[in-house]
Amino acid sequence: MVNIPTIITVSRIIIILPFILIAPENPFWGAILFSIAAITDYFDGYLARKTRQVTKFGILLDPIADKLLVISALILFVDMELIPAWIAIVIIAREFMVTGLRIVALTKEIVIPAEMGGKIKVTAQIASIITLLVDKTFIAIDFYGMGILLLWIAMILGLISGFQYFILFWKRIDMTDRDT
Repeated sequence: MVNIPTIITVSRIIIILPFILIAPENPFWGAILFSIAAITDYFDGYLARKTRQVTKFGILLDPIADKLLVISALILFVDMELIPAWIAIVIIAREFMVTGLRIVALTKEIVIPAEMGGKIKVTAQIASIITLLVDKTFIAIDFYGMGILLLWIAMILGLISGFQYFILFWKRIDMTDRDT
């Protein structure tokens, strides 16, 4: 179902291409594009809830859009040699596993909405990416250490929230089995 919240979510995916093309040469504008994309994550969810346009498609597409945006930035940062590849791999693997879990859950009529831990993780990821992009952009202030610290926090929170999603999934599967 196409609605305004879904269009906003799709716009977040569309912003990825200009972001990855612009950010390596002009990190400040990359940070602006990334920030715009990140802000759409708030607005699509807010509008969907406020206008009662929450759909299963939107529940699935929204985190996929988030993951595509973050994964694009992480791959770009590895290419720019800003972060170690292993950190990107751990974060990306977690994202694929949780997305796969959500898809499996939907096939069983189980909706696993974003949990607070996942939302905090996304916030830490967004903050780390923007911080790494603006490093030394303003008055030659070194934000790299802060960006890496935020990325570590995001990675750890991601692993913890990933385990929580799997536990929630198995609890709901168990409840479904009992009901049948």
